Amino acid sequence: MPEENYDVVIIGGGTGGYVAAIRAAQLGLKVCVVEKSKMGGTCLHQGCIPSKALLRSAEILAEAKRAQDFGVIHSEPEFDLHKAMERKNSVVDQLYKGVLYLMKKNNVHVIEGVGRVMGPSIFSPQAGSVLVELQNSETQILSPRNTLIATGSRPKSLPGLELDGVRVISSDEALALKQLPESALIIGAGAIGVEWASMLNDFGVDVTLVEFQSRVLPMEDEDVANELARIFKKRKIRVLTSAKVLPETLVKKPDSVQIHAEHMGSTVSLEAEVLLVAVGRAPNTEDIGLEATQVRLNGGYIEVNGQLQTAEENIFAIGDAIGGLQLAHVAAREGIRAVEVMAGLSPAPLDYNAIGRCTYSRPEVACVGLTEEQARSNGHRVKTGKFSFRAIGKALVFGEQDGFVKVVADEETDDVLGVHMIGPHVTDLISEAGLAQVLNATPWEMASVVHPHPTLSEALGEAALAVDGKALHG
Repeated sequence: MPEENYDVVIIGGGTGGYVAAIRAAQLGLKVCVVEKSKMGGTCLHQGCIPSKALLRSAEILAEAKRAQDFGVIHSEPEFDLHKAMERKNSVVDQLYKGVLYLMKKNNVHVIEGVGRVMGPSIFSPQAGSVLVELQNSETQILSPRNTLIATGSRPKSLPGLELDGVRVISSDEALALKQLPESALIIGAGAIGVEWASMLNDFGVDVTLVEFQSRVLPMEDEDVANELARIFKKRKIRVLTSAKVLPETLVKKPDSVQIHAEHMGSTVSLEAEVLLVAVGRAPNTEDIGLEATQVRLNGGYIEVNGQLQTAEENIFAIGDAIGGLQLAHVAAREGIRAVEVMAGLSPAPLDYNAIGRCTYSRPEVACVGLTEEQARSNGHRVKTGKFSFRAIGKALVFGEQDGFVKVVADEETDDVLGVHMIGPHVTDLISEAGLAQVLNATPWEMASVVHPHPTLSEALGEAALAVDGKALHG
């Protein structure tokens, strides 16, 4: 059983893991990544990239259907799921090859196999060695100075509502559909549920979206959530909020699935060809050897300190495995911080409040910082400014005038506490608001940026002015 020494061994080659590997290599560390499937992980193969590729197809289809509004006359567009899936796979494959190239370029050793953390042993007086089950059934022991757990997460379901991959599916199975269902029932109106509702509706599927909380996107600003619900209803997406599905009532029929839900004081029957469960993700922290260490779990998530260290000081963890903001870009930044700590640097603490959150529905949603409700709950005296895209020339040129930008600020300090946007291409605009958070900017400072005309970014400047009642075009 061969043994090899490394400065860092990373278990998991998703976005967090491979970005951490690149940064560690830049710092002169000898790095190995253990990945049980394919480099790039969930984000590249079952999440961010493939879903956004299909969402782009949905966007193009929606635009084609209203092309005559722009003077472009053609026959009614048809959607080819097979072609869309081919394009999705092509995008994923190109990026996958790019990740492999980056590993080779940075001299990162990649091992295909299942990695498990070992406790103190003859190979190491401290926990953190990694036992790898290789694909040929052989094993290998890696002895690093530090170990980074970046094992990610998987779709979860509700108790009693088991996924069967046919009638009751997760986003993983949805990304591999061979044909579109005529109808879909989506349980959960967080980012994943909202994106699939938007996409399937654009593809011509009859969609019902069910959420236990009182609004869609329950973690985001209430005004944004209400606007999205309004637009979804206008698009004929049925939205049921404050609805509790009853898994014990699930009935699978030859061509459909039926389930009951408690809603508005009564029981409603819901039926569709496919039931897509989008109620969050569970961390992949089982069967990776943690029971042999002092690493502590809380609800399945690995507990870490501000430097992303576990109770074993040479074992670090990042990304979905530790909970918090389960976003690829968060995992990547956590990975960078973790390996910089390993290398003896003193990186600045992560300010999660300054990290943007994006939902790629139609229209898009992008937010950073505190919602108005959160700001008030935290004791801030709040002032807000809101500016509609209907008054923005570029939005009208695009033919996408629904939505707005909302700025939440502190009355006493004038600091920007949060920025919340719903509308065209807002996921590409949110980083300006994120920079404002990083720099503790005020609305006046945001408005002092001269935004080119005509651009969608003008809405940010106008919303910042609106905080103090000084919007120019509203």
